Amino acid sequence: MRPLRILAACLTLGVAGLAAEAPKPPAECIFCKIVAGTAPSRKVFEDKYVLAFWDIRPRAKVHLLVIPKQHVASLKELDELSVETRAALLSTCVKVAKDQGILDEGFRVISNAGKDASQSVFHLHFHVVGGEKLREDAITKDLPARP
Repeated sequence: MRPLRILAACLTLGVAGLAAEAPKPPAECIFCKIVAGTAPSRKVFEDKYVLAFWDIRPRAKVHLLVIPKQHVASLKELDELSVETRAALLSTCVKVAKDQGILDEGFRVISNAGKDASQSVFHLHFHVVGGEKLREDAITKDLPARP
């Protein structure tokens, strides 16, 4: 199965049975504050389910974050989101890539789930990265060598 189809299936069907990470309460969550309008962001898209904005520490020419408006800590809590929100997350990743002019040349969608994956903000988010040639080993370079 192709990776995008796997991601789409996970977003549509959910990931049942995975333990939830202990998130910051929404009152302390920076992404919840961005959704509420009490913290600044450079928004590029918003609808009733999701919000997309520029990452404050970009790793590429284009580095956007796509988040659900409802607080869930990570992909491990995907089942808590409505089917509409799950669909909006994935379709918004494609929409913002197109709007930023990186759809045709290529882009990467990344979501870190949990501290061992280096998740730093415990509100589900997808990084949409592109606008330049991305390193082939960018995802695997930090993985420990296997014996």
